[in-house]
Amino acid sequence: QVQLVESGGGLVQAGGSLRLSCAASARTFSSRTVGWFRQAPGKEREFVAAISWSGRATYHADSVKGRFTISRDNARNTVYLQMNNLKPDDTAIYYCAAGSGSVGTTTTTAYDYWGQGTQVTVSS
Repeated sequence: QVQLVESGGGLVQAGGSLRLSCAASARTFSSRTVGWFRQAPGKEREFVAAISWSGRATYHADSVKGRFTISRDNARNTVYLQMNNLKPDDTAIYYCAAGSGSVGTTTTTAYDYWGQGTQVTVSS
C-alpha cells in the first residue's frame, strides 16, 4: 500500500514561486510513475505533470510548461513540483498521485494512489 502526503502549498503573489513535495510511505513508490494534478473550484481535476520511476522521463501540461518542473528523489521517496512565475489561474488544490502507467498518460484513471492535496493560492 502506498500513502502519499503533499506539502508546500500556501499563499503567494503572482510571479512568485513555490515548491510542492509529495512524500510516500512505502519504498515501492520509487517504482511508480508519479503525477501532479490540480483542481480549482468548479473545475475538473486536471493533469499538471508526471515523472517516470527513474526520473528520466517527464511530461508537463502546456499550461505549465516552462514554468513548472517535476522531479523526484527516490532515496527520499519524494517527488517535487517546482512552480515558478505563478499566475492567479494556478490557484487550486494540488494532488500527487502514483500509478503504473507512462508519463504521457494524463487521465486520472491512470493513477491508483492519491494524496489528500495541498492548497496553492496565487494572488494578483
